[in-house]
Amino acid sequence: MFTVGQELTQHNAMQVIAAGKAAILAGECEFDFSGLSQLDSSAVAAMIAWQRDLLVKSQQITCLHVPAGLDSLIRLYGLSAQFVTHTSVHTPERH
Repeated sequence: MFTVGQELTQHNAMQVIAAGKAAILAGECEFDFSGLSQLDSSAVAAMIAWQRDLLVKSQQITCLHVPAGLDSLIRLYGLSAQFVTHTSVHTPERH
């Protein structure tokens, strides 16, 4: 499993994308976003780049512990169907 880290913004996106691509070359397809606390749309761009690399290998990216902010961006850009995401956000029941 590849752990994304605390930040995935325009400031470090190229390094994180490269690290994720190296993990894919090593056989990874699961990405853990549990520590991600700072993000922008670069996080979505990274996911797209990783997904492209995995599709070449006929695999799908699995994104674990996706923070609410990133999940919101994925939905905003209409990419929900493109990614298998598992959020770590608990939504309380409404009565």
